[in-house]
Amino acid sequence: LKSNPSNNEEKEAQTQLTKSDELQRLHSQALAAYQQEDYEAAISLLDEILAVCVWDAELRELRAECYIKEGEPSKAISDLKAAAKLKNDNTEAFYKISRIYYQLGDHELSLSEVRECLKLDQDHKQCFSLYKQVKKLNKQIESAEEFIREGRYEDAISKYDSVMKTEPEVPIYATRAKERICHCLSKNQQATDAIRVCTEVLQLEPTNVNALKDRAEAYLLEDLYEE
Repeated sequence: LKSNPSNNEEKEAQTQLTKSDELQRLHSQALAAYQQEDYEAAISLLDEILAVCVWDAELRELRAECYIKEGEPSKAISDLKAAAKLKNDNTEAFYKISRIYYQLGDHELSLSEVRECLKLDQDHKQCFSLYKQVKKLNKQIESAEEFIREGRYEDAISKYDSVMKTEPEVPIYATRAKERICHCLSKNQQATDAIRVCTEVLQLEPTNVNALKDRAEAYLLEDLYEE
């Protein structure tokens, strides 16, 4: 404007400057809220900023961190995926997406995302460590499911026991493994064991349809028709 003064442009420039100052103020407030662990307030402030600064990768990453803290992983994934596209070689975003999917029990999507990280940097320590873990787990689960398709239930049970040893820290993998072991025992007509394992699953997930069906089959084998 100093180089080329114009009334119309000056008005527009003043509006943009005012908006810019407002966004900087909101940004400072958002950072303060995040540091004070008031993640809900931080998200609300970041929503306002990102409505204008749509392409800001770092703000999306910050909002993703807030969503993780607030227990909203799917929203965090959405922001991190945007950040991965907006910033070149964003290995950190791919790593975080992979970690979230892994914690949610989606090992296949976790593997896919961690591979994207390693495509950008094959020496990325965190991604390589996660890749090895997810790949091992994925292979065991695929192998167990193949045994089930072939009717080799004892082998499948053994493989799902290995899954629980491979990942003892994330509870969903143990629950899923037990659900499949319950299925194998029921199919293998080991009724007493099937009822025990299916009941363990149903104590964790009372509405687990697969465990209910498999326990029902086991009860039939034991002539426990009311159950």
